[in-house]
Amino acid sequence: MARVLALSLCILAFAASPDSGQAADRILFDRLGPTGAALFISNADGSAERPLTKPGTLDYNPSWSARGDWIVFTSERGGSADLFRIHPDGTGIERLTDDPAYDDQAAFSPNSNRIVFVSTRAGGRANLWILDAASHKATPLTSGNGGDFRPSWSPDGAWIAFSSDRDSDFPPAKGRWERLHLVDIYLIRPDGTGLKRISQHGDFCGSPKWTPDSKSIVTYCMPAQDTWTYRFGGQDGDNQLIKINIASGEATRLAAGAGVKLLPAVLASGEIGYLRRDKTTAGVFYGNGTPGPKGRDVRTPSWSPDGAQIVYSRFVSQHTAEPVKEWSRNPNFDLYSTTWLPAYDPSGEHLAVTKISSDGETTSLFIVDEGKPARSILEQKGLILGPSWSPDGKQIVAGVGIFTAFLDDEAGAKKPIDSLNGGAQLGMMNADGSGFHLITGGNSNNAFASFAPNGKRIVYRTTGPDGVGLRIMNLDDQSVKMLTDEWDNFPVWSPRGDLIAFIRRNGADFEVFTIHPDGTGLKQLTNLHGVNAHLAWSPDGERLLFCSSRMGFKDEVVLINAPQPYGEVFVMRSDGTQVEQLTDDQWEEGGPAWQPHKPQLDARTASSQ
Repeated sequence: MARVLALSLCILAFAASPDSGQAADRILFDRLGPTGAALFISNADGSAERPLTKPGTLDYNPSWSARGDWIVFTSERGGSADLFRIHPDGTGIERLTDDPAYDDQAAFSPNSNRIVFVSTRAGGRANLWILDAASHKATPLTSGNGGDFRPSWSPDGAWIAFSSDRDSDFPPAKGRWERLHLVDIYLIRPDGTGLKRISQHGDFCGSPKWTPDSKSIVTYCMPAQDTWTYRFGGQDGDNQLIKINIASGEATRLAAGAGVKLLPAVLASGEIGYLRRDKTTAGVFYGNGTPGPKGRDVRTPSWSPDGAQIVYSRFVSQHTAEPVKEWSRNPNFDLYSTTWLPAYDPSGEHLAVTKISSDGETTSLFIVDEGKPARSILEQKGLILGPSWSPDGKQIVAGVGIFTAFLDDEAGAKKPIDSLNGGAQLGMMNADGSGFHLITGGNSNNAFASFAPNGKRIVYRTTGPDGVGLRIMNLDDQSVKMLTDEWDNFPVWSPRGDLIAFIRRNGADFEVFTIHPDGTGLKQLTNLHGVNAHLAWSPDGERLLFCSSRMGFKDEVVLINAPQPYGEVFVMRSDGTQVEQLTDDQWEEGGPAWQPHKPQLDARTASSQ
């Protein structure tokens, strides 16, 4: 349930396009990530903690220089994720990169003159780049379709170690739609030569850090399946800290305490420090069993060269139903965040969005009128998912029920008729929450409805004893017709009424399709290995928003507290052409919605009346 609480976030938009002088398109989507993050410094045992950066933005992934005079970190204070550096006393802050791409996970060279970091500035994939600290000039170090993460420069300057999923095919996690993260440890010379893998492929080893003699690296490792189990920080378990000799490849297990252990580092004293994050305990620990800074909000620690101090980020997650403005890489699209799976009414003035209660037992459906506080109109046990407005704005249909596949990762591959899966149904209500009633029943799991433009029919997905696929219901007599009979989900009816877009599972992949409401004209719009999901039409029916995993992971998945990497939002024409990426960050994003433009009088017409 903690994961579901985290899953609530959305983005919306309010701004003007500098090119056209007209209002930008307003987009909503869910972002699974922190709402705030600041850097802190303390003694190695967690005492004398003090803030290094101010709250109000996202500052994370700090890394200390070998000389101890600088800390490089990632910040979203200027928009996209960029690199900054700051002295340990909080002075001398300097911006190092200024690129609309994602820049993150930086590490200094031994002399602090260069910085290796992760960036998506070449084609959208997470590869390694090297930055000259003085000139701020960046040059690529690695390339390819896989993701490269968490680089670390050897003390002698000869090698850069990093983790990478470049050899992974991203198999599904436990038969679900989320993907396992198979990651290996690689070495490369700073001039780009000598690339080689030093860990055994097939499972996960991440975040390599060097021993002081530059002869070995330490890493945290686990079976590939555990990259699903441990990615939320809510499961107890145990994994290994490993030392790998870079010459021989010999791997030895390091002594450490119990728990899910991440981000190990060898301190000047020879002691091992690491981050523990599981259900029982969270915070920094040492191989001798002593603790450091505590808390589930502690992330990505880095130690000073002498091991006496530690810098880390503390994350805050306080999502609200009221929209919060976010940075947009495209000025033609304004983005804001809210909570879970939002939807606008046809006027664009009223937002329906759901939020889980603090105890995780109930969900409330909120209405947010632009510029006003959110107000709850319905509360149900379990979940309320995917609200959709009628074309006249007078009614809302939503999925209600247990939706166990969302709540319990162990139940996700079970059949919908099993008691674990709850048999969710569609409920209809007036726009003020009155008159709530179910319009589907039985043992099947029915959800994600969308109104036809005339308001007389809805399309929804079903799975269960009566089959799978998309169904169309006539709301006058509640008669139901089969539209498709394959594993299909997230249907959305075009504002023009001529097409229904949806997601179909093709083997282990999930692709975007369209079909005419009479069942003809089936067309596949995407064809890439991975997950595409969560669709929304533009108000004119010309374009589609969707979320996709095509850019892959941008960090080791067990570090970012997100279930899957389909966190980038894309837009394309209704025929599948002109695909454009709208977001570029490490957070998982989903549930996009396109706000209809509010009616506005043409200035010339208004002046003549």
